Amino acid sequence: MNPRRLPPLGALRAFEAAARLASFKRAADELAVTPTAISHQIRLLEEYLGVRLFERRTRQVALTADALRLYPVLREGFDAFAAAIAAIAARRARRAITLSATVSFTAKWLVPRVAAFRAAYPEFDLRLHASDDPVDLLAGVADAAIRYGQGPYPGLVCLPLIEDRFAPVCSPRLGLHAPQDLRALPLLHVEWRHPAARTPSWRGWCERAGLQGVAVDAGLRFTDDSHAIQAAIAGQGVALLSLSLVADDLASGLLVQPFGPTLEGYRHNLVYADNGPPSAEVAALRDWLLAQIAGETG
Repeated sequence: MNPRRLPPLGALRAFEAAARLASFKRAADELAVTPTAISHQIRLLEEYLGVRLFERRTRQVALTADALRLYPVLREGFDAFAAAIAAIAARRARRAITLSATVSFTAKWLVPRVAAFRAAYPEFDLRLHASDDPVDLLAGVADAAIRYGQGPYPGLVCLPLIEDRFAPVCSPRLGLHAPQDLRALPLLHVEWRHPAARTPSWRGWCERAGLQGVAVDAGLRFTDDSHAIQAAIAGQGVALLSLSLVADDLASGLLVQPFGPTLEGYRHNLVYADNGPPSAEVAALRDWLLAQIAGETG
């Protein structure tokens, strides 16, 4: 491909401005140069093209026929340059916010609601950081995080979001109706990395339900809630799962909660650095989360 043969950009800019403003002086003011510099650039362009572009008259200039042919093309070109540059600058000016949460909460609760955040706050780019290990918010690894537990969280503002509860859930294809049916069905277990006092277990659930004769230690085991949820949806057994994580699956009918009781879990909290008023990014994230939860629970 042959390289483009074009006159100097400065000469083209000077001509476009002078033609648009019908004045060498006003073109000079717009481009922050002298009228003499504009005249020089246009003379260079005329020499390059071998034609006259302006009829010089007292206190005004008029475009020649060749200039009238050239001007609209340059005007559209410079307008396109300006629009593209403005779009790139606006893109760079967009503000990003990073929210950290556990892998399961990110996959099952946050990801399905990301579009709602974009619609409410189009000026922000939301980055989801999925990790089961707490990130150092004070070091700036993320702007905010959703932590599961009862705290305390030193140096962080803690805003309660969702009180979690656990209950048996399964695919409706299993036809589970009464707690006694669990004796004949495989159980699905989640092995928690950091067990605590309220860590749910089938043994604890059966004790709460007063149910005996269930092989509470048998069945499939998973190290991640998301995998246990997918196994339950696939009909591979009955899982004791967080109702907040499977809320969408229950609403869609992929899973059912056939009976109680439920077990108390901990709380999902929004936390961020306690170093003064929150940034606009953190405030937007906080307000969006509270609105989402209020809309779903109200």
